[in-house]
Formats: sequence, structure tokens, C-alpha cells
Amino acid sequence: MGFLLDNLDVIVEGFAVTLQLLATAGIIAAVAGTLLACVRVSPVPPLRGVGTAYVNVFRNTPLLLVLLIMAFGLPEVGVSLQIDVGPLQYSNFETYASLGLGLYTAAFVCEALRSGINSVSSGQAEAARAVGMSFGQTLRLVVLPQAARSVVAPMASIYIALAKNTSVALGAGVAEATYEMRKLLNDNATERLVIFIGFALGYIAIVAVISLVANVLERRLVVLR
Repeated sequence: MGFLLDNLDVIVEGFAVTLQLLATAGIIAAVAGTLLACVRVSPVPPLRGVGTAYVNVFRNTPLLLVLLIMAFGLPEVGVSLQIDVGPLQYSNFETYASLGLGLYTAAFVCEALRSGINSVSSGQAEAARAVGMSFGQTLRLVVLPQAARSVVAPMASIYIALAKNTSVALGAGVAEATYEMRKLLNDNATERLVIFIGFALGYIAIVAVISLVANVLERRLVVLR
């Protein structure tokens, strides 16, 4: 315990970057995944084809490969994505990692939302069209709100996986929690068990918070169905 307290600043710094990756990638995944789900159920065949292709490509590509393409491929073609706006100060690698994690997770968010959309009674969509709503209005005002309420648990699982997937960002040179853990292990091999336990507890705490929020949302939204 004394060793962890002595290196608390390093551990906190690592998990701060992990939470930053989780928050940014989570927002990207939510927005992109929702748009993809809408495309996947679109009445326009070419759009459905684009959505299906995206999901198949990202779900069947290893996350590490996606991050390496983002971190080392985009700079090769002259794309710089460094963010420095107020409190948001991301290096190029952190931005690439956030984008890669978000786009990868968006494919899973899309499929979870699509399953929720398919669970909504077709009669409600037909009633919405009968009163003159367009496809977009029907989806936005009638179908998506109900779909979102029914997929809280699957979405929580996706975001828990995202929290753990942030550790893959060390392959792109991002100094998140697992990166800092590896540095401590290299310098303090005799304390490996303490280091493993300390960082494991950090990830467990993050997952516990996500699960708690999901449980609260699920209980409240069940009443609204």
C-alpha cells in the first residue's frame, strides 16, 4: 500500500488520461452509432448498404489495428487532429486514439440500438406515418426514444468494454493507466503484485460507476415504457 501511495500521482495521471479517452470516445461512439443505426434501418437500400459495410468492417477488424492505422496512418497523409481548447488538451496520439476507439465502438452501439429499434412495435411506426410523419420524424420522435430505453443494459456492457479497451491505446503511445502500469513494472519488478492490484482496482472502480449509472437509468426508464 505504501508503494501505491508513493506513486499515487503517476496512477492518478494515468487514470485521468483513461477517463479522458473513455469520455471522448464514448461521445463519438454514441453520436456515430446512433447515426449508423438510423442508416441501417433506412428505407434507402444504398444507405443500408453503407451502414452494413461499416459495421462489418469495424466489428471484424482488431481494435489495435484500428488504433495503429489512426495513430500512424493519418499522420502519413497529413492529417493532424491535436485538440487544445480550454481544459481539453489532447496530443495527436490521444486524439487519434479517442477517434479510433469511438469509431470502433460505434459499430457495437449501432447494433445495440438497431436491436432496440426492431423491438418497437411496427404498429407505432405505421400510426406515425398515418398522421403524416416522415421517416425521419417517426424515427426521431417515436421509435428511437423507445429503442434507447430498451437497450440500457446492452449499452452499459458496450461502455464497460470501451473502458477496458482504452488500455489498447498504449500501443499508439498514449500514456493512459496501462501505459503507466507498465512503466512502474519496468522500474519496480519486485512490487508487481501490488502494482497489478492497484491498477485493477482502478479499472474495477470505473466499471462499477458505469454499472451503477446503468442500473439507475434502467430502473427509472422502466416506469416510462
